[in-house]
Amino acid sequence: MDAPILSISGLRAVFRIAGRDIAAVQDLDLTIGSGETVALVGESGSGKSVTSLSIIGLLPKKIGHIAEGSIALRRRDGTVTELTGLDPESLRKVRGNDIGMVFQEPMTSLNPVYTIGEQIAEPIRIHLGKSHRNAAADAVRLLAQVGIPDPDRRARQYPHELSGGMRQRATIAMALSCNPTLLIADEPTTALDVTIQAQILDLLAELQAQRGMGILFVTHNLGVVAEIADRVAVMYAGRIVESGPVSEVFTRPRHPYTAGLMRSVPRLGQATSLKAAGTPLPTIAGNVPSLALLPKGCSFAPRCAMAVDACRAAVPPLFAATSTQHSRCLRWKDL
Repeated sequence: MDAPILSISGLRAVFRIAGRDIAAVQDLDLTIGSGETVALVGESGSGKSVTSLSIIGLLPKKIGHIAEGSIALRRRDGTVTELTGLDPESLRKVRGNDIGMVFQEPMTSLNPVYTIGEQIAEPIRIHLGKSHRNAAADAVRLLAQVGIPDPDRRARQYPHELSGGMRQRATIAMALSCNPTLLIADEPTTALDVTIQAQILDLLAELQAQRGMGILFVTHNLGVVAEIADRVAVMYAGRIVESGPVSEVFTRPRHPYTAGLMRSVPRLGQATSLKAAGTPLPTIAGNVPSLALLPKGCSFAPRCAMAVDACRAAVPPLFAATSTQHSRCLRWKDL
């Protein structure tokens, strides 16, 4: 079998704050195969975006760095590169070339003083060595490929002249401009309405089928995960607490946090029926702990109704609930 597109082992990303190293991500293992979509889900502050920024080498230089672990990427030529040991210049040759990234808000990731076509053509010139004329032609072709009408005219326009959905399509075109093996999509549908969300998800699935790239999809939306992902990794307080195929995790969650997330998803007509019964909407009690003040054992124990003394004594390992599903919970069998 081919090596995975991405293989992360024992990743620990830290931030230097007030003279202390605070771990935003730790003990993280993750693999993505060719043509596979893996979703990274969890509440805000769980470490999803820090994980994606660690992969692409965009942690804040003055305060953030990777303290431990390995991030191995299989590139277009079949070679496997360890990203954590690369110097800045070598990393720039990977970023935008073998790894593409779609950010959450296109208006903050697109440069307002350059046309859409110029911004898509730039990585083509830098990484593929094409002329300005050929790169500009490729930019128009990519805009057409992502479903933007009249791509020749749109390529000459600036970001503020496009709608939100078109801007997001343009950022996808930019991320795919050099035919990367891995695409990181960091909540790319959060700022879009439901109709445009569906179009973007369909577009990503179609482009993945054509190109065979692996996708890391970062989101907090479980409905989006069910729509697009093959496997899901659930994060809490910087650690993966459950992982497995979407169908298994969603039908039989093996961690209390995952089960709480599933119960908290609003359903059509639920509010009316609960109001009639005098029952509040399901929530997860308590708050996400500060990464600087994590409890000694399981980080979810203070919010967990199933927690026992052993949960508070030490951080649980990842247990193999099945051959494909893993849970960081001592009582996963009781679920």
